[in-house]
Amino acid sequence: MPAVAVAVAVAVAVAVDQNQRRRRGTGLIALDPEAAFEGLTLYAPLTGGGAVYLVNLRGECVHTWKLPYRPGRHARILPGGDLAYNGVLPGQDALFPMWHKYRGGVLGVHAPDGTVLREHRDPLQHHDAHHLDDGGILYTALEPLTGPEAATVRGGVPGSEANGTVWADTIKQVDADGREVWSWRASEHLDREAYPLHRDYAREHWPLINSVTPLADGNVLASLRSVSAVVVISRETGEVLWRTEPGTVSQQHHPTELADGNLLVFDNGVFRPGHDVPYSRVIEIDRSTGKIVWEYHDPAKESFFAPFMGAAQRLPNGNTLITDSPAGRLFEVTAEGLLVWEYVVPQFGGYEEAEVRGLFPAEPNAVFRAYRYAAAELPWLESGS
Repeated sequence: MPAVAVAVAVAVAVAVDQNQRRRRGTGLIALDPEAAFEGLTLYAPLTGGGAVYLVNLRGECVHTWKLPYRPGRHARILPGGDLAYNGVLPGQDALFPMWHKYRGGVLGVHAPDGTVLREHRDPLQHHDAHHLDDGGILYTALEPLTGPEAATVRGGVPGSEANGTVWADTIKQVDADGREVWSWRASEHLDREAYPLHRDYAREHWPLINSVTPLADGNVLASLRSVSAVVVISRETGEVLWRTEPGTVSQQHHPTELADGNLLVFDNGVFRPGHDVPYSRVIEIDRSTGKIVWEYHDPAKESFFAPFMGAAQRLPNGNTLITDSPAGRLFEVTAEGLLVWEYVVPQFGGYEEAEVRGLFPAEPNAVFRAYRYAAAELPWLESGS
């Protein structure tokens, strides 16, 4: 009798999908067509091998790009309708265990049919690249700090350098021909005491810039994840002109400038001071005061928690599109915090690199960022091409 019971239990276990994200359901989950911003949502599954998808509000795929590299984070539509895509440069060694997880290296612009229109390569590029209107690119990269220079970096787990190296962030801007026209080095401009690594972070990467974008005034907005700070960098001098007050954000991602100068930030909430239950939120910060003037979190705070990655986009109708990256969950909320659209990415897959597969053995449907576009921003789609 016990043997029969065991056999039945094994049969049930085999029959059930062990991936709980896939098991909960994918595709369109919710839609309020009267309140959602009409448009098309773009996303690139991190384990999708180079596929980029454009879906409508009903969750129907209306266009797909098939590109030669898996995404080095994300894709977005440029003015005129071309696709900017950061791909993972093949054949590179892992500088440290997490490097294959978020490196890029191939910064390309593609036509709707996937044709490469232009491309810039930098094997030390990671996380973010902002393609500019003049064909240039503003992006994040690395440089090695060793010996006494590495020792100046504060915080982190003692002895956790990458073979004695602390890889420090740089920001570079190249023109349309790939020539460097501006650069910034964390090692040169960041005060070590004011920007220490969190004590639980490995000392392999400091300060881990996961987002960089130009501001309307010409300066540069950056997110420093491992030190929990959003900063504005002077393009003229390289100095930090502004930063979030300590405790405002915690391991955040994707700050963007709104039309009124406020900053929209995806605040992950890892190691948030004074909170014993972690949760994620999206906040709007008044840059003149540093105060939070708008916030969204799930009504059940603990049910929305993205420990890494994440993004938020303020839409033209005042709604906000949120990317719950690890869960592959894209959703839209109103200014009042009401959810009006929800979609779960149905593409699952494993990472190719053994180093990343060891850290993330399950098959994720993760995306770094998603963006919503009005149909007018995709003229080739309107014409049926």
